[in-house]
Amino acid sequence: MNQLAVCFTKQLGDTYIDVDLTIPGRGVTAIFGRSGAGKTSIINVLAGLIRPDSGHIVFKERTLFSRQERVNLPVNQRKIGYVFQEARLFPHYSVKGNLLYGVRQKDEEYFKQVISLLAIEPLLSRYPHQLSGGEKQRVAIGRALLSKPDILLMDEPLASLDLPRKREVLPFLEQLAERVELPIIYVSHSLDEVLRLASHLVVIDNGKVAVNGRLEDVWASAAMRPWQSYSEQSSLFDGTLVEQWEKYALSKVMISDGVSLWIQHINMPLQSSVRVQIRANDVSLTKSKPNQTSIRNVLPATVLEIEAMESAEDNQSVAVKVELAPKSYLWARLTRWAVDDLVLNKGDLVFAQIKGVSISQQDISLLHEKSRP
Repeated sequence: MNQLAVCFTKQLGDTYIDVDLTIPGRGVTAIFGRSGAGKTSIINVLAGLIRPDSGHIVFKERTLFSRQERVNLPVNQRKIGYVFQEARLFPHYSVKGNLLYGVRQKDEEYFKQVISLLAIEPLLSRYPHQLSGGEKQRVAIGRALLSKPDILLMDEPLASLDLPRKREVLPFLEQLAERVELPIIYVSHSLDEVLRLASHLVVIDNGKVAVNGRLEDVWASAAMRPWQSYSEQSSLFDGTLVEQWEKYALSKVMISDGVSLWIQHINMPLQSSVRVQIRANDVSLTKSKPNQTSIRNVLPATVLEIEAMESAEDNQSVAVKVELAPKSYLWARLTRWAVDDLVLNKGDLVFAQIKGVSISQQDISLLHEKSRP
């Protein structure tokens, strides 16, 4: 199967890592969690830098590690690319020399594809001291790709960059996720990066997998609550642009079968993929469909969960989860008074009034073109 099976245990000092998960064979899987949770240790095990105490690691029926079968492929045989927090370029090599370092068989066509993907052709004759932090990271990514890996590991590659340099590199990472046919495992503690890049999310807590699955499902799970304050709770949807209404500068995005949203106009071709985010504070509920309202997105829904907040931060709010369509869920943040006044119960039919929608990810090629000088 075209999946990465990761199942191992490892005692590292006071941290005991015990993970058992399956990672898709394509796209970006983000590994997220607190500092010290074991995120980097997991990808170091994948790379062969740390030997597990037990378990197995298998990709496409190729065993990288198995305690039972006594298999432990060395780093140089695992076909894994690794991009670190720091670019780690050789200062005495040009960019081209750094890119080709370790390449066993030259492939001019593939080389051109990689430098085009990362827009680094103008940098080839420069040396690392002549590059910005963002340019260095793009070169480091290119070097990893040119080794033709089966798996690409990225350990917080934007952590050492300031905000302008992060904005410079992010579109290229999005381009990478869209066009490269291999699994990219991306360690991060930044929710913004996770939202923009990942399609799959693994949350690690104290060395164990707290939750693992599609980004939209994990984002809506209880495991994400510690990282979302009451004002930041939101719902994610991967949608498709299906209509442009030029008269009112609006775009229509289909987020599920029979469920669509009008959002502020986005200049993209029809059928483009769009990830939208709806904050729970921007959703209100009513039991009667409003006849006249300024809110453009009013969607029928069914109440699934009613969860009272029990934090010191906010003990007067209630989180309500509604279903818009099968496996399409939306969170609303209401006051206790509103819930009591509506006599709201599980199973009730309601209308969700959505006051605001933001875009957390949009057309990759468009973002890539905007990032060019």
